[in-house]
Amino acid sequence: MSRTRGIRGGRPRLRFDGWIAGVGTSSGTRVVLGHWQRSPFGPFSDVMIERADGERLLLAPSHRTAAFVSGAYSFDTVRVVPVDVSVADDTWAVTAGPLRLRFTVGRRRPAGVLLRAVPGVLATRPAWAALTNGPAHLLPTHVRTRGRTGGHRREWYGVRDMRPVGMVSAVFEGLDLGVMAPVEPPVRFGFGSVPRKPTLTRVTTTVELGQ
Repeated sequence: MSRTRGIRGGRPRLRFDGWIAGVGTSSGTRVVLGHWQRSPFGPFSDVMIERADGERLLLAPSHRTAAFVSGAYSFDTVRVVPVDVSVADDTWAVTAGPLRLRFTVGRRRPAGVLLRAVPGVLATRPAWAALTNGPAHLLPTHVRTRGRTGGHRREWYGVRDMRPVGMVSAVFEGLDLGVMAPVEPPVRFGFGSVPRKPTLTRVTTTVELGQ
């Protein structure tokens, strides 16, 4: 998507439109997939992993996307690897370097139905992200839809849809990560986590660059 000028001192803003899936496994490893269908870098996907021992990894498809994501969020290790995502009906399959991830999604719950009904022209605005921010509104505990990241950036996540994850299988570096589990403890990449219950969320993210 195109770069726009922000209203605060003319800071540029970038928009990313796509899906975020957050899942936990019984091994203690938590996985967050970003599947961006439209972005300033073109379509791409990236994976953030937090292992049971607390190590945080980023798997990104190019040096450019790796630099952009790691400039905003905190990782112990960054790897540039091919990241492929395929979607067939309600089944998602992800291959990202040493990770093989597969999950299914179920029918929308009431929060997802409500979010999906919000007009797109409203849901993509930072003001909507500010309105839905925090557990007192539509979104689960640990989820934050606005905040500050590295590089003096500000971000807004306009949530447009939510669907529960029904089943997960994952292998990392040849080791089975076990069955689906809550995303607990919350992941520590940035200013917020994903829902505790494994969830697929459609978002439009606005990033205001620092100067």
